[in-house]
Amino acid sequence: MGGLEQFWARSDGIGRAVALLLLAMSVAAWVLILWKGWLLRRARGDIARAVPAFWDAASLDDGGARLAAQDRERVLLPLLDAARARPGGGTLETEAELASQLTRRLRDALHRSLAHLHLGQVLLASVGSTAPFVGLFGTVWAIYHALVGISAAGTLTIEKVSGPIGEALVMTAAGIAVAVPAVLSYNVFGKWIAGCEAELEGFAHDLRELFVHRQGP
Repeated sequence: MGGLEQFWARSDGIGRAVALLLLAMSVAAWVLILWKGWLLRRARGDIARAVPAFWDAASLDDGGARLAAQDRERVLLPLLDAARARPGGGTLETEAELASQLTRRLRDALHRSLAHLHLGQVLLASVGSTAPFVGLFGTVWAIYHALVGISAAGTLTIEKVSGPIGEALVMTAAGIAVAVPAVLSYNVFGKWIAGCEAELEGFAHDLRELFVHRQGP
């Protein structure tokens, strides 16, 4: 704790701002990692259970009830709602063929579901890509600030140089420590989202085939 206090005392406004920025980035990234990991685990499990349960239902109403009960993140149910929707007349949407209307509604619902799953990915990518450079900037500025202080003191010894510069290098390590969890989680979540996306696209395609067949030629 003493080292942190010394670092804080030796830093100027810019150095402290960089340290606080790295702290804020780390807190935001970890909150997002924990929340998004929980969300995606639920979504993956719900999709794996709800899709077979829907197709095993005896009717659309029964299938919709099963989706409503098991789709806790609401990524499947909007697809069924879009397939069952009947837009009012007098619009450009209703002038298209029924199959085209169905495709459009399912596509829009799929995009909304995927947007929910992708939420937060941009922040993780931003933290992972910028945190090392923020830490490097903090290191360079802290070294400059330390050298200016040593020059003003008029004496140069190993003890006076190694302490401030060693503490300044901690900023680089802090930037890397913030970036690594964000990058790793971004890659893992991207793989999970891709799996969910494939399942959702398959479900949307199967729903389209079902409703086109029910509508008849």
